[in-house]
Amino acid sequence: MARKFMKGCEAIAESAVRAGCRFFAGYPITPQNEIPEYFARRLPEVGGTFVQGESEVASVNMVYGAASAGTRSMTSSSSPGIALKSEGISYCAAARIPMVYANIARGGPGVGSIQPAQMDYLQATKASGNGGFQMMVLAPATVQEAVDLTYAAFDYADRDRNPVLILADGVIGTMMEPVELPEMKSDEEIAQIKEGKKSWACIGHKLDYANRSWIEPGHWKTEDMQKANEDANELYKSWEKDIMVEEYMVEDAEIVIASYGVSARISKAVVNILRKEGIKVGMIRPITVHPFPYSTFDKLDYSKVKAVLDVEMSIPAQFITDVEKGVKGRCPIETCLCSGGNIMKRQDIIKSVRKIVEK
Repeated sequence: MARKFMKGCEAIAESAVRAGCRFFAGYPITPQNEIPEYFARRLPEVGGTFVQGESEVASVNMVYGAASAGTRSMTSSSSPGIALKSEGISYCAAARIPMVYANIARGGPGVGSIQPAQMDYLQATKASGNGGFQMMVLAPATVQEAVDLTYAAFDYADRDRNPVLILADGVIGTMMEPVELPEMKSDEEIAQIKEGKKSWACIGHKLDYANRSWIEPGHWKTEDMQKANEDANELYKSWEKDIMVEEYMVEDAEIVIASYGVSARISKAVVNILRKEGIKVGMIRPITVHPFPYSTFDKLDYSKVKAVLDVEMSIPAQFITDVEKGVKGRCPIETCLCSGGNIMKRQDIIKSVRKIVEK
């Protein structure tokens, strides 16, 4: 593997290229601009196509079209831009079209701020578009993890014929770290991937018009639409095997921090600091925030755990909805929150832990 010092957004784009992504359409918005900028330079070098659409709506529908033809395709944006793309993403889910997109999240609601935030959690995991469809949502905490998860996302998308979301934020997107990049898929491998989609892709061959979902999402008859939703539900259940989670020093923990993404990265440092003081703190970090690792919370020893501390860069808290579902009332849940582009501080988490200890 090649090792390079890269900015998060650029590393995500390079990983996608190496995974075989050969079409990208997007529109500028901070703090994800380096993703389309990188693709604009890189895709022509490998025979791919970059398009800056006239809007987020146009861009996601270009990806819908390219992915419908069997090409590994991607788009990206930040928070309000992702909201504009939601209809196109829902259409891809309805038509069973594989595509990957990244949200380098910023503050909100509305236009909000251009600084990092984690205020899109509910949008990402519960309501990415109309119709109740679901997606795998992967939340990196390092640039290396962003590389690895982006590379894997294309395989997940193709396997399931379903959109996959990389949920990051402005910290991960703009920070620079050394990364080991995966091997570049060869032209032969990419051609083989595309060949494997011929049974459904819109490539000009005659197709059974009773199954033309690649042209028109959904089905014409109500009972057929229900069957499509039932099939999708079975797909969602199958993701249980794909759940990824980091359990850090939870075996003897009396206080467990629950966090994801960059907030979890900061929380992990707090665990190390407080452990040196003799405070038994651990951390649960979902890497797949959908599906969520509820079973990890079942493994906690609630005779020892005094409280779970939800740490996230969102006010009001959003990640806490899944934490509560995992804890099931077996111990108190406290929060440590910030928002509006403010980055979580170690001292604030430490202060929150100390308050729990004092209780």
